[in-house]
Amino acid sequence: MIAFRFYRTYDIGREYDLNLLETALARSYYTARVNFQRIKPKSIMIEEPPLSVRMHPTEVTISGTRYEMLAYARIYDIGAISLCFVYETEELPAGSSLEETGLLFSNEEVLSDTFTSYLSNLTEIISPHMTDMVLDPSFYEDYSIFFTDNLGDPVDPAVLLMGENTRFSTQMREEIMKNSMSYSENDISFLSWGAALLKNSEVPTDLFDLIEYANVQVLELRYYDRELSRKMVKMYDDIELADRSTWFSRIRLYHRIMADLMEIHAEVSEITEKINNLIKVTEDVYYARVYATALKVLRSQQWSDSVSRKIEVIHENYSMLSEEVRIQHSNFLEWIIIILITFETALAIWQSIRLA
Repeated sequence: MIAFRFYRTYDIGREYDLNLLETALARSYYTARVNFQRIKPKSIMIEEPPLSVRMHPTEVTISGTRYEMLAYARIYDIGAISLCFVYETEELPAGSSLEETGLLFSNEEVLSDTFTSYLSNLTEIISPHMTDMVLDPSFYEDYSIFFTDNLGDPVDPAVLLMGENTRFSTQMREEIMKNSMSYSENDISFLSWGAALLKNSEVPTDLFDLIEYANVQVLELRYYDRELSRKMVKMYDDIELADRSTWFSRIRLYHRIMADLMEIHAEVSEITEKINNLIKVTEDVYYARVYATALKVLRSQQWSDSVSRKIEVIHENYSMLSEEVRIQHSNFLEWIIIILITFETALAIWQSIRLA
């Protein structure tokens, strides 16, 4: 068996109650919660399994050949959806190899219109049951997984992982293929930042799901990194505006900015903690390694560090404004005391003059 799986993941703005959504959709669509099959239930901890929705199949024609593809959608409670198109076949068209067929799909535009169409359809299905859904179709994460159960298939992993048919140098080939691992003598997995090749005597459904989870996690980190960048630009603009205002207005604006910063800090800290703990692989050493490798090649740590740095900057600005407000309040109280002392002194002098 040969299978190609093409994923595109989007952010939809906020967290959602999947139980309510599942109840609403179950009347008209086949829905299910994602469960891992090979391992013990306690080996992987998922606080809220995503909701899977089976969508109608589609056909894609490339170079005159039609490819029938299954379509699935998954909704994650952290505010993400993943679309997946699956092409499965016992054998490829005559004269085609795994690399050649994979390269036909390597051009992002091949499935772009199909993703857009299905995203629009999915949005119409779920939006009535999900309040305040915000979707930016231009912001997404793509990933491809190639699978074959023929371990002897002379496929070149580098070609599929990079999406180009070229003669890679020895150093480049080593770099591309260094993230490979096996559980037994009957399987091997190659992972890269944009694609994976899995050769296994059995269909590794669990590995498909682990790699998808990693992509969702990275997409959400990218999303909040972008949102924090926007919030920081607004924060500096607001501080500059406050600095040009009168003393009374400045203090009022500082208080509003501080309230916004505290809200952003609390919200993003909470959601990033949930993103980083989207799934926990506890007992299965191989699955833990696959998941960790997927996160590494997708540069999850870099995005996580970037989010953390921006949260720290926001916290530092909150502390700075808080100190400025404290100083301004102290100065205000000092002036009040001075005025009161002056008033009392003047009153005492006036009373002395009257008595004299």
